[in-house]
Amino acid sequence: MPTPSPPLRTVPGTADDVVLLDERFAADPHAVYALLREQRPVTRAQAPGAPPFWLVTRYEDVRAALADPRLVKDAATLFGPAAAAGLGGLDVHDHMLNSDPPKHTRLRKLVTKAFTAKAIARLRPRIEALAVELVDAVAARLADGEPSVDLIDALAFPLPMTVICEILGVPDDRRGDFRTWSHAILSPATPQQFVTASAEMREYLVRLVADKRAHPDDAMLSAIIAPDDHGDELSDAEATGMASLLLVAGHETTVNLIGNGALASLRGPGQWARLRADPASLPGAVEEFLRLDSPVNTATVRFAAEPVTLGGTTIPTGQTVLLAIGSANRDPAAFDHPDDLDLHRPRGGSLAFGHGIHYCLGAALARLEGEIAFRVLLDRLPDLELATDPAEVGWQPSLLIRGLTHLPVRLHQVPSPAPKRG
Repeated sequence: MPTPSPPLRTVPGTADDVVLLDERFAADPHAVYALLREQRPVTRAQAPGAPPFWLVTRYEDVRAALADPRLVKDAATLFGPAAAAGLGGLDVHDHMLNSDPPKHTRLRKLVTKAFTAKAIARLRPRIEALAVELVDAVAARLADGEPSVDLIDALAFPLPMTVICEILGVPDDRRGDFRTWSHAILSPATPQQFVTASAEMREYLVRLVADKRAHPDDAMLSAIIAPDDHGDELSDAEATGMASLLLVAGHETTVNLIGNGALASLRGPGQWARLRADPASLPGAVEEFLRLDSPVNTATVRFAAEPVTLGGTTIPTGQTVLLAIGSANRDPAAFDHPDDLDLHRPRGGSLAFGHGIHYCLGAALARLEGEIAFRVLLDRLPDLELATDPAEVGWQPSLLIRGLTHLPVRLHQVPSPAPKRG
C-alpha cells in the first residue's frame, strides 16, 4: 500500500475542508486516493487554479456513476451555452465525449462504422512495421554508445501519434503541432494557452475535414464523415469535433499505456524477464498495465442534472463531478493486492476505458498498439532496463491524465567485479 502520510491537505479558508490536489497529488495520486477511499470517498476537491468539484474515488461508486444518466456531459443543457463555455476551461468542441443521448447515440453510431473489429485488425501490419522501425532506431542508438534513450519520445509518443494521424490523414509535418496542442488541452495550462491551442487545432481540422469531404480517400476520417446507409452524416462542426477528439484521446491514452506499462514492468524485480519468457501473457499484461496506472486518471467532467447520492453523500444539482478511474482501479474492495503488478491477474473489471455509453471507442486500437509495442520491445530489446531510479521519473502535472514526461532506458549493464584486495 502507498504510505498514507502526510495527511490530506485542504484548501485554506474553505468551510467544508475542500481537499487540495496539489503537487503531492501529481507526484503520487495513489497515496492521496488511498486516504480518500478510506476517509472521504465522495468529497469536495480542488486543483490549483481551478474551481472546486466533487471527486468520487471508490470502485463501486465510480462504476455506478460512469453509467448514471443523471450525471450529464453536456453542460449547456444545465447552464446554457454561454455559461457552459466558461466552466473551468472545458473543451466545448462538438463531439461524443461532451454529449448525452439522444445526440450521443446518433454521433456514436455514425463514428462506430469506422471502428469495427475488422477495420482495427487491418491496421495491425502498419502498426507492427512502425513499432519495428521505432524500436530498431532505439536499439541502434544504444548500440552506437548513447548511455540512454527516452522511451517516451522514441516510441510511446511517435507510435500512436503516427497511427492516429495516418488514420485521419494528417501529414507528417503537422504532428509536432498536435503534440503541443494536446498537451495544452489535457495538462495544466494557462487559460490563454488552452484557448490558443484549441483554436489552432480547430482551425486546422476545419480545413482537414473540408478537404476530406471534397477529396475522399482511404483515411478513416473519410469513412467517419461519409453519410451512413440512411443518408445521415456528421455536420462540419460535428466532424471537426470528432477529429479533435480522436487526435487528442486517440494518442494520449496509448502514449501513457506504453510509458506507464514499461515503467511498471522494468522497475519490478524480474517482471520484464517474465514477460520475455511468456509472450503469450502480453494481452493480459496490457490489461494489468491499464489497471495499475490508468492512462486516464479521472474521467472527463460530468454535471449533476439532479441530486445524486454516491457512497452516502448527496451531490447537489448543477455541481461538477470528477470520477477517479485511477483510484477505482486500485480499490482493494475490487482487486486483490491492487498496488502490485500481477501479470497473470484475471482479466476484467478495470475501468481504464470507462464504463457505460461513454466506454472508449478506441479501446481496441489502444490495446492493439500497446500489445504490439511491448511484443517488439521484448523481441528486439530483451535486455532493456531503466536508466534512472524509478522514483526520479517525471509525471505530467495533470488531474485528467496519468503519464510520464520521460522514461530513460538502456541495455542491461553487468556490474563490474569488485577489485581484488591485496
